[in-house]
Amino acid sequence: MQALFFDQALLPEGWARGVRLGIADGRIASVERHAERQPGDDAHRAAIPGLPNLHSHAFQRGMAGLAETRGPKGDDFWTWREVMYRFLDRMDPEDVEAIAALAFAEMLEGGFTRVGEFHYLHHDRNGQPYADPAELSRRVAAAAAQTGIRLTLLPVFYAQGGFGAAPPTQGQRRFVSTLDGFARLLEAASALPGVTVGVAPHSLRAVTPEQLAAVIAMASAGPIHIHAAEQVREVEDCLAWSGARPVEWLLEHAPVGPGWCLIHATHMTQGETENLARSGAVAGLCPVTEANLGDGIFPGAAWQAHGGRYGVGTDSNVSIAAALELQTLEYSQRLALRARNLMAGGEGRSTGRALFDAALAGGAQALGGPAPGLEEGAPADLIALDPGLAEAGEDAALDAWVFSKGGVEAVWVAGEQLVAGRRHRDRPAIEARARGTLRRLLG
Repeated sequence: MQALFFDQALLPEGWARGVRLGIADGRIASVERHAERQPGDDAHRAAIPGLPNLHSHAFQRGMAGLAETRGPKGDDFWTWREVMYRFLDRMDPEDVEAIAALAFAEMLEGGFTRVGEFHYLHHDRNGQPYADPAELSRRVAAAAAQTGIRLTLLPVFYAQGGFGAAPPTQGQRRFVSTLDGFARLLEAASALPGVTVGVAPHSLRAVTPEQLAAVIAMASAGPIHIHAAEQVREVEDCLAWSGARPVEWLLEHAPVGPGWCLIHATHMTQGETENLARSGAVAGLCPVTEANLGDGIFPGAAWQAHGGRYGVGTDSNVSIAAALELQTLEYSQRLALRARNLMAGGEGRSTGRALFDAALAGGAQALGGPAPGLEEGAPADLIALDPGLAEAGEDAALDAWVFSKGGVEAVWVAGEQLVAGRRHRDRPAIEARARGTLRRLLG
């Protein structure tokens, strides 16, 4: 049995000192508290569970920085989207796998041990399906297997270019499926080994109500993810189409509940915020991408006050680090409300700890699969914080991680050490392959 020793570790009941974890068959077989380090133990200072990354478009890691030059009439989400369409038009399956592997390795280095891949790039560059409808899903799964990150694959159904059955644009031809074609893709993806599979109707602007109902029915017991209310224009277009706002429409017409994750949900009324929180659904927040795209600020403090559940994701992968997502979430609330420690959830509570606990629970709920936690029987998915952070001790170490250094010394998934000294064990080969891919794509 493998043994890991930590001066302190965050267990389900709270911090404990002198924690010795026995690892066998990818799970935590034993937890000793107030233990002494034994000869042969792999020793570190502070351990916490690995976080779930509940929303990623891995291929977009390859276009990080390409949309940061101002256009002639100003820029927003919609102009960024055109840059994204031009980038993905160049990619073949090998490119998708190479860039996904780099993104997944960086996620592990940044403290994420599971990723929810909101996967909508399905077809060849001419818009035609591959002979294997799950060709690109397999490439994403291969990248996850290479890096060791756990994968929740969320194949995306995308059928139209906008509300009211607007035809898809040329840039969307690699996304668009029929219901029959999507069912075949989903069946093939569900056979991938070691992968949790859900469904993702892209958004209300990309599916009809009838298609939404059909895709939900395909979910079985898997998670259901959907973009909602990311942009003001999206809200206005939804109102013009249906007389209701996106979150309002979903709550009235879809079985939104604990198995759902609404990505972004940025622009909600007070009533929508309260009703969505009451539904038990998870808000999938991507604070770094939302800031990068100029989306707006999620009503985090109000959401938390109503008992809302949330997790964090890296979305466009312009920058990848778990601590940075948590930090940006809290800082967005401070900027909007001109106060501090708004996501702490109560007097005397650590903000870093509150953010971490919420993202761990909400991310696990949103992605399915085994529940994380440093307890007997749980998957051995954990991270060791940089030794310097541990000096602060317990919750203060989490505060330092989120708001100062964000340092991750080591990462284990299923008991296998994938990151040591801040670097993924296969980083040189993964990075070299991705760099070669990007040189060709961007040349």
